[in-house]
Amino acid sequence: MAARTAAYGKAAFGWAMKRGVIQSNPFINLPLAPITRRDRVLSDDELAAVWRATEGVGPFNGIVRMLILTGQRRQEVGDMTWAELSDDLSIWTIPASRAKNGATHIVPLSPPTQALLRDLPRLGDVVFAGVHGAFNGWSKAKAALDARSGVTDWRLHDLRRTMATGLQRLGVRLEVTEQVLNHVSGSRAGIVGIYQRHDFASEKRAALEAWGKHLSGVVEGRAGVSNVVLMQPRT
Repeated sequence: MAARTAAYGKAAFGWAMKRGVIQSNPFINLPLAPITRRDRVLSDDELAAVWRATEGVGPFNGIVRMLILTGQRRQEVGDMTWAELSDDLSIWTIPASRAKNGATHIVPLSPPTQALLRDLPRLGDVVFAGVHGAFNGWSKAKAALDARSGVTDWRLHDLRRTMATGLQRLGVRLEVTEQVLNHVSGSRAGIVGIYQRHDFASEKRAALEAWGKHLSGVVEGRAGVSNVVLMQPRT
C-alpha cells in the first residue's frame, strides 16, 4: 500500500509540474520497495467451493457469482444498475463513466449469468443493493465467505485472473480474453489499439458461454477434457 500510495503521489505531482503549478516532485527520489504482482489463481476445486458457499439470497453472494461468471472488476459489478442491462438480460453495457479505462464496455451474458440475474429481486436502480444504495460491506462479507468455503489467501480480484486463465485453458485466443476483460494493454496496446476496431462481439459471447458451461461442469463435478472448446480465428 505504501508503494502504491507513493506511485499515485508521484503521478499527481508530475501532473502538477507539467502545468507549472509546482517546481519539484518530492516523490521522484523516494526509495520504494518493489510491488509484488499477485499471481493467485483459484483451482477448479476452490472455485467450486466458493460457488457453493455463495448459494442463497444476498447481494454479496450475487456479486461473487457475477465476478466468477463475467471476470469484470469488483466495483463495476458492485455498482451495476438494471438500466445497464438489456431487456432480455443478454447484454451488460458498462458505461465509460464507470469503466476503469474510461471506455464503454459491452459484456455478453451467458445463460447461467442471465439465470442469476432473473432470480434477483429488483429493490431499486442498483442490481446488488445494500442497505443504502450499492452493496458496501465487502470486508466482513469476504471473511464470512472464506469461513464458509474453506478457501483462504485469495482476493475478489483473483477471480478475474482465474477466469482469464480458465479461458486460456479452454483455447480462447488471447486478444479475445483481453476484450472480455476490457484490457487496453497487451495485444491492444500501441498502434494496434489505435487501428484495430473489430468489436469481437461474437467471439466474446462464445468465450463467456464456453466459460459458463465449463463452470457448470466444475460445480457439478463433471469438468474435464471434454469441456475444452477451441476458439479458432475467423476465416
